[in-house]
Amino acid sequence: MRLILYSKPGCHLCEGLQEKLEQIQNLSFELEIRDITTREDWFTAYQYEVPVLYLSNRQVAKGAEEEKGSEKLLPRPSPRASMQQLEQMLRKYLVN
Repeated sequence: MRLILYSKPGCHLCEGLQEKLEQIQNLSFELEIRDITTREDWFTAYQYEVPVLYLSNRQVAKGAEEEKGSEKLLPRPSPRASMQQLEQMLRKYLVN
């Protein structure tokens, strides 16, 4: 499983979520960070929404396009959520 975090430089909410995701050890997932300032379509879609978290169960070669519909939008965790609360929320989606 792969988690995709749409983020942008200087976004404290993005940095906080990324830090918590990187500390989770009891779940197995690959974390991919996508900087929305590197692609116009990402920037247009998420400029007012970051951080945005998606779950993908497809392995995609580096640089290849993600297949439409292969990603599932996850609810935005509260910035105040602890790492344990975040892990608990993710467990629901990663196990299914």
